[in-house]
Amino acid sequence: MEHVRAPGPAQAPAPAARLASLAAALADETRAAICMTLLEGRAWTAGELARAAGVAPSTVSGHLTRLLDAGVCVTERQGRHSYVRIADAATARLVDELASYAVPGRDAAHAVPVVAAPDPVARARTCYDHFAGRLGMAVTDAMADRGLLRTEGVFALTPAGYDWCERAGVDVTGAGRRPAASSCLDWTERRRHLGGLVGARLCARALAESWVVRPEGGGRALLVTRAGEKALGELLGLTPQAWN
Repeated sequence: MEHVRAPGPAQAPAPAARLASLAAALADETRAAICMTLLEGRAWTAGELARAAGVAPSTVSGHLTRLLDAGVCVTERQGRHSYVRIADAATARLVDELASYAVPGRDAAHAVPVVAAPDPVARARTCYDHFAGRLGMAVTDAMADRGLLRTEGVFALTPAGYDWCERAGVDVTGAGRRPAASSCLDWTERRRHLGGLVGARLCARALAESWVVRPEGGGRALLVTRAGEKALGELLGLTPQAWN
């Protein structure tokens, strides 16, 4: 009589396996601390992340390997140094939303490691692809004050905000899966600034129109030009005092 082999356990479908791998990568207090530290937008060395997470450098290495393998983080090399950052804006949004759900009060000043920043970086810079620093907060506050942006809970563009974008030449069509507006915790201001498609395309227009320029030495800092002062004044009623 022919024996029929009993079927083995069904193999987990690839999407489920990837989700489980991602969840496992985040399911550790040290790795979660690393991710929350990286949410502020800049790249960190392994040693800096070890100090921020309160663990030994030898310990942080294994945790970073898990996050890199899961695609949560990537490394960049500059000269002799290797830096770690969140893989991309979509991953940053995912981690940010999870952190906000788990820790509703995490915007308190004590909840985020304090990182000293040179004044030009604190004044105006990019966070991924949108404004940050005092300039980013000034734009966010002005849009909220004018009824263009809802900032309670999840950031959302209002109908008036969509009209403003059209008048301001900020194209928010073709968003795909990216939300029109999202929030990012500003690591110097300790408040949430505007991200999402509106934040990215407003920043892109400002760079294209030379409303803001990069300093000669490069980096993420931004300098607001005279043309930028005029444009931000006309668009949002901002004055240089708002970001200086």
